[in-house]
Amino acid sequence: MPDVCPYLEYRQLGDETQSGDATDSRPRAYCNAAEEFVQAMRADVCNDRYGLDHEADCEIFREAAGPPEGVEGEGAGGD
Repeated sequence: MPDVCPYLEYRQLGDETQSGDATDSRPRAYCNAAEEFVQAMRADVCNDRYGLDHEADCEIFREAAGPPEGVEGEGAGGD
């Protein structure tokens, strides 16, 4: 299992958000699966901080990654 979500990267915000604030110049967490910047609490999940696990705790990752190996489609597992 990777230590961080493979869909996570850090990017600069676009020009439309430049306010002159130094915090705008820092790279922000970007989710390639959701195709949007994510808030710091979501980035904690992406980075598996505080005992979180992106595979178990992130619905965006699970949807993008698909079902776990051995599970084939809806209703698998006898339900």
